[in-house]
Amino acid sequence: MAITSSAKKAIRVAQKKRVFNLRRKGALSTTTKTLTKALAAKDVKEAEKLLPAAYKAIDKAMKRGVIKKNTAARKKSRLALSIKRASAK
Repeated sequence: MAITSSAKKAIRVAQKKRVFNLRRKGALSTTTKTLTKALAAKDVKEAEKLLPAAYKAIDKAMKRGVIKKNTAARKKSRLALSIKRASAK
């Protein structure tokens, strides 16, 4: 248990940040899952509509430090590539 007042405050701040980080991570996963489900159902038009929302969630997660910059770039690249491959079929 924290003894000093600064350590107690650090615990409070960390708990608040954890809530925001979990929310960002949840938004990130739900948007990417809905996009991949649309691709699995061969609904390319719907997936293309969902792509900007997925990009937004990825960028916000990167901005807040939930995921790293290269991870965000990799996720965006793979989503775009999967849509491109699905539309080519």
